Amino acid sequence: MTEQETRAILAISLIAASADGATSDSEREEIRRVAAGLGSGGLDVAMLYQDVLLKRIDLDGAIAVLTTPEARQLAYEMAVCVCHADGGSSDAERAFLGDLSKRLGLDAGSSAAHAQAAQAIATAPLATIGAAAVGETSTGGGAGAQASSLSEAELDKLILDASILNGGLELLPESLATMAIIPLQMRMVYRIGQSYGYELDTSHIKDFLATLGVGLTAQYLEQAGRKLLGGLLGAIGGSLLGGLGRQAVSSGMSFASTYALGQVARRYYASGRTFSTDMLRETFQQMLGQAKGLQANYLPQMRERAGSLSPSKIVEMVRGG
Repeated sequence: MTEQETRAILAISLIAASADGATSDSEREEIRRVAAGLGSGGLDVAMLYQDVLLKRIDLDGAIAVLTTPEARQLAYEMAVCVCHADGGSSDAERAFLGDLSKRLGLDAGSSAAHAQAAQAIATAPLATIGAAAVGETSTGGGAGAQASSLSEAELDKLILDASILNGGLELLPESLATMAIIPLQMRMVYRIGQSYGYELDTSHIKDFLATLGVGLTAQYLEQAGRKLLGGLLGAIGGSLLGGLGRQAVSSGMSFASTYALGQVARRYYASGRTFSTDMLRETFQQMLGQAKGLQANYLPQMRERAGSLSPSKIVEMVRGG
């Protein structure tokens, strides 16, 4: 894939992030920060985002750059995942995706199937997300309880297993694999909170992640952008590019972010949810740094986990099958 095609696909993804017209100032700032962080590979993604915001790049212009069926398919898949990153798509997002598929000249049936798979991942109930992937554990405790019904060893395993799984998903080239990371992270937080006696809903967990500075749409763009710029994302329906021996540049970040989320959630719910916003963010950054130091130790397990997954298994796994 050429640099121009990569730039066009990222532009379409950024346009998709605003497809529902409801992007807040905080969300735009988070996406801007992610775009700036993705610029280290030579492509100025921060400037690209400015071009999209100021409409110096439009959808038709970006599509015109994509001359191969593979690049057009990937552009659509990434846009679908962006529109579903924070949950099920809105009417405006579905209209945008339908129009995008037509403009890209894609098969309507295949496009609909991919959108349905993304919808299934995005809307899977918290009570079932990731149960088969991470392993069942007991729950209990009353509301506001500060003692977990899980042992320290069980909590350690829950967080580490989720981190290894999400690191493994980043080694896969399929866009749906990248999309699955967010609901699996949410499911981990749900299960940790539940063990301390809190029955959490999707809205609470989204707010919890946002408080930490983890925007869902921005996180997907960050994960997918790293894979795209690193040349891993885009083997549509194919095998891993270069095999599992080639590590995606973002696999460590997905391991680290999941581990940090788990450890912060553990401390937050153990405290009776008394942490301030500043304390939550400071603790998250501390845990993120610690996790980055651990990720290399678990790369073999990430590779092994990735090798056991296929696109159909990913959807089944996230839905709790």
